[in-house]
Amino acid sequence: MSFPGRISVVTLGVTDLARSTAFYQALGWPLSARSQDDISFFRTAGALLALYSSSELAADALLPAHEPAGFRNVTCAVCLGSQAEVDEALATAVAAGATLLKPAQKVEWGGYSGYFADPDGHAWEVAYNPFWPLNDAGLPELP
Repeated sequence: MSFPGRISVVTLGVTDLARSTAFYQALGWPLSARSQDDISFFRTAGALLALYSSSELAADALLPAHEPAGFRNVTCAVCLGSQAEVDEALATAVAAGATLLKPAQKVEWGGYSGYFADPDGHAWEVAYNPFWPLNDAGLPELP
């Protein structure tokens, strides 16, 4: 068997599960009934998003627990169908409690994007890429 090329779940380590769960609900993301007191699952058009205690997530992966500072060498991204949708999504995130990291702007690769950080500092890009059409599920179709 080869290793399947897909992402099933992205788990973000959080310091306050209730606060982070409320933030993603305020974005309009549907919370799964499978969520429990110690973990929250959100349905997306692609992979599931899970929120779990940072210290417990580190312990589960047999990694040392620490408070990450600054950039964590990873971003998550949401692709949208227009510049106006990017502006609206960033405004929604900020209204829900996000920190605007980079206002939306035209970028050198021909698209339009901006960044926000969730309450735990996880960086999210919100982008419109005119070269990647979105399918019916809202996922980019690579040429």
